[in-house]
Amino acid sequence: FRSSATELRQDKADIREVIENWVVFRDAALWEKFRTVWHDDGYMMATWFQGPATEFIKVSQAGFEKGVNILHFLGGSNIEIAGARAIAQTKMTITQRAMVHDTLVDVVCTGRFYDFMEKRDGKWGVVLRRLFYESDRMLVLDPSKKLELEKDLLTQFPVGYQHLAYLQTKLGFKVKTDMPGLRGPEGAALYAHGANWLAGGSLDSAKV
Repeated sequence: FRSSATELRQDKADIREVIENWVVFRDAALWEKFRTVWHDDGYMMATWFQGPATEFIKVSQAGFEKGVNILHFLGGSNIEIAGARAIAQTKMTITQRAMVHDTLVDVVCTGRFYDFMEKRDGKWGVVLRRLFYESDRMLVLDPSKKLELEKDLLTQFPVGYQHLAYLQTKLGFKVKTDMPGLRGPEGAALYAHGANWLAGGSLDSAKV
């Protein structure tokens, strides 16, 4: 039960701080601080990784040490709170720099973090992070270079993240092919999972 608008504003501010810390700590490789944004049973679902947050931290650290270059930038947010649970949607971009066919590129993907949050012992944290991937593009850093992509591979992935998936596949990752986009049944299903979470339901079906 929320007793006042002041408490609601404070909860929303606290949730937003968690989401901003997620981006700052991860991109800066501050791994111990990065752990603080998750609850112990936190779970991450991205194009290239689906699993417990503890494992996500490990593979992110290993990738950073090998030179993997993934950066995030945040935009506006919307936060719905029901008791000690919340759904936070935050506009974001993911930028990944890597070599594709011997050419250095940036892939820029626009979408939304869709976070299942919970307040435990007075602290908000991420229980599950899902994402909407809405639009992306691949930019060649050297304008004198011409890059030819394999159309058959590119079109295997949804339009919202097909260039990101192409790059990650070429780096050796197995990319999930049914992530939610701006339109379609995957997005509707994710909204339904969010409503179920706010109503007190389980997250098991949202981790697929």
